[in-house]
Amino acid sequence: MIYMDNAATSWPKPESVYRAVLNCMKRYGANPGRSGHKMAIEAGKILLHTREMLCRLFSIDNPFQMIFTLNATESLNLAIKGCTKPGDHIITTTMEHNSVVRPLKELEKYDIKTTYVKADSQGRIDPDDIKKAIRTNTRLIVTTHASNVTGTLVPVDEIGKIAREYGILYLVDAAQTAGIIPIDLSKLPVDMMAMPGHKGLLGPQGTGVLYIAPHVKLKPLKEGGTGSQSENLYQPEFAPDRYESGTQNTPGIAGLGAGISYILQKSQKKLLSHIIRLEKFFLEAVSHIPGIKIYGPTNMDERIGAISINIKDFDSAYIANLLDERYDIATRGAIHCAPLAHQTIGTLKQGTVRFSPGIFNTMDEVVECIRALEQLSRLK
Repeated sequence: MIYMDNAATSWPKPESVYRAVLNCMKRYGANPGRSGHKMAIEAGKILLHTREMLCRLFSIDNPFQMIFTLNATESLNLAIKGCTKPGDHIITTTMEHNSVVRPLKELEKYDIKTTYVKADSQGRIDPDDIKKAIRTNTRLIVTTHASNVTGTLVPVDEIGKIAREYGILYLVDAAQTAGIIPIDLSKLPVDMMAMPGHKGLLGPQGTGVLYIAPHVKLKPLKEGGTGSQSENLYQPEFAPDRYESGTQNTPGIAGLGAGISYILQKSQKKLLSHIIRLEKFFLEAVSHIPGIKIYGPTNMDERIGAISINIKDFDSAYIANLLDERYDIATRGAIHCAPLAHQTIGTLKQGTVRFSPGIFNTMDEVVECIRALEQLSRLK
């Protein structure tokens, strides 16, 4: 199979990730932070090691600002619901994934209002439109870092500066960028950043991270056992225990640490350069195929990751199925859990076929994808 669905989950993983998961389950399969025996202590060290790897990758000092979750969706729910209350106002965009939109829709039941700043037809957001949407009761701005439909990059630095100017919290959904684009959280003006472990960070599924800046304190999404202050009937106040009730996915987190270590060893800039090279070649070649429409920017400075296309008026899921069945090419068709984004770019009915190359894809594989699209473009 030629795997071009890395925007959903990166695959394959580095061999070190597989080894780390298995090694953890076989050698350190105890409950971290709950017991004082050797295996439990070693399991706890795995969690700390992965937090430290995250600190290195994202340039922060305190490992306890990195909160482990099950996925970016849980991170977003914790951040959005944890910092708002009835009467608050939230600003977001029309390029968001349902992992942002659905929690916001739920909060609307509790007198929390949302303004959706509209992107242009390429998925671009104007920071001035964010600024114009601010109200006196605006509590939170939440935007994606890059669209999972068009790959369009959002100017998070500019939006973050606006948020700081007005004393508003800023949450970034880095589902499509964490581990892929260098992000320096010591300089970027964001208060929270949600990330999946299983995409650009190269970890297993069932892992996620929420970065919480030191000045931010959220309501926990859940309460329960933490292994700390067990005599206290109330949730601990300190991070990470405040947000991490219940047994952690220790083998998954071990794999996540190995994935991050791989990125650091190979050089994130080199890995990114490889992806950009593949995407640029793909976009240039496909733009010359009659009957194919490309969505989102073609300028590589404005995009990363997801490349959405359609062939004539064919249903996107139908084309994705043909790519799978005839050519053994894995893509994703339809709406990509982002209906507002498709509405914005005019593809809500047709959807799009999404190609998303990763670090282990090759130029030869990209050429095979282009050949397949050339053949499918002749469909009548």
